[in-house]
Amino acid sequence: MNWIKAQGKRIIDRTRWSWNGFTHVWQTEPSLHQWIVANIISGGIALYLPLSTAETAILIMGGILTLAAECMNTAIERVVDDISTQTRDAAKFAKDAASAAVALTGIAVGCAWVVILMG
Repeated sequence: MNWIKAQGKRIIDRTRWSWNGFTHVWQTEPSLHQWIVANIISGGIALYLPLSTAETAILIMGGILTLAAECMNTAIERVVDDISTQTRDAAKFAKDAASAAVALTGIAVGCAWVVILMG
């Protein structure tokens, strides 16, 4: 019984930490707002169109993965900035690579849309 209680506490803690992280990104990154709007539009269209369940799931999942990439981008930016505020090539490359990950995730969703709509 103690094991079950401990696991329940772990789930609650992880949920709270995840929510705190998402809230931080929401409050500090306007780009997250833009991706959420894009997801609402994309998801709404995906649910409206006569797509298969799998196609709709792929499009919605891709949008959520873009949000996850934006959260990781923010995490990398925060760690880099916490280490030093000096301009350093390695810091710039890390931030740029994280930004590229977000862009590539968004491009992947766009490609999925093209492939699905082309049949």
